[in-house]
Amino acid sequence: MVKAYSQMHIYKHPWERVTSASWRKFADPENKRTLSHILEVDTLNHKLDPEAGRLYTTRAITIHTPGPWFIRKIVGQEICHCVESTMVDAKSRSMQLTTRNISLQKFIEVEEKIRYDPHPDDPNRWTICNQETSIRIKPLSALASMAEKIEQRCVEKFQQNSAKGREVMERMCKYLEAESSGMSL
Repeated sequence: MVKAYSQMHIYKHPWERVTSASWRKFADPENKRTLSHILEVDTLNHKLDPEAGRLYTTRAITIHTPGPWFIRKIVGQEICHCVESTMVDAKSRSMQLTTRNISLQKFIEVEEKIRYDPHPDDPNRWTICNQETSIRIKPLSALASMAEKIEQRCVEKFQQNSAKGREVMERMCKYLEAESSGMSL
């Protein structure tokens, strides 16, 4: 059984500001409390393709094991390692992120895709964010009803963390807006 959900959010900030906020959200000390499930973020590599106008990066993200507390007890691990692959296309003004867990795969598979594009109604001032997440609890597949309940709890936790992420992105966008106009917050 796979639990999947999607969300759409409109940032009333230009694409350049929103994508800058995305890069900076983990590094800002003020966001550490809000994003307390994120333990560490390291850039593994980056490649710039100047002809295509694209930047590719790969980051390692260490988080608290997702889902309810009893999942951590079952798997015997408090942390989970993930890989985030990002492609920024400056020419088409699109940023795409895909994050997958690389540890705990025999228990759970999570894939999150986020895409930032200029909003079609106001492309110079607004940015649309589309997020898709899929969660699959593996060892309980034989016990479909239990797996479904655990997957639902994981979805709820991911949705809470997504809301926190949007809150951080909004705060970072306002910070960047103030920074660009020479004001301080």
